[in-house]
Amino acid sequence: MASEECWLVSAGHVLASAERAEGRRAKARGLLGRTGIDGALVISGCRWVHTIGMRFAIDVAYLDEAGVVRKTTRMKPHRLGLPVRCARTVVEGEAGAFARWGLKVGDQVEIRQ
Repeated sequence: MASEECWLVSAGHVLASAERAEGRRAKARGLLGRTGIDGALVISGCRWVHTIGMRFAIDVAYLDEAGVVRKTTRMKPHRLGLPVRCARTVVEGEAGAFARWGLKVGDQVEIRQ
């Protein structure tokens, strides 16, 4: 998976390390084939995700163009999510990660190198 290492930051605090999916193939693959993830996966230019073929449940945050969390959801494996019209970026983490990080709707998130 071609990815770039980065950090998720909110209100001046580092929430987690992250991988940024780079390229069409990496974006399409997402977390498929993995048994878990430490940190998060960031997919820019994305409005919806699915968990078909995945081995674990994930938390999903949909960010608008300003990086504000507009919606969060937990998706079990083998589900198809609906598009979120205002989303421009999706952040995926293992189920329960957002609660540990304190990430919620309305938070401003920066993706830093």
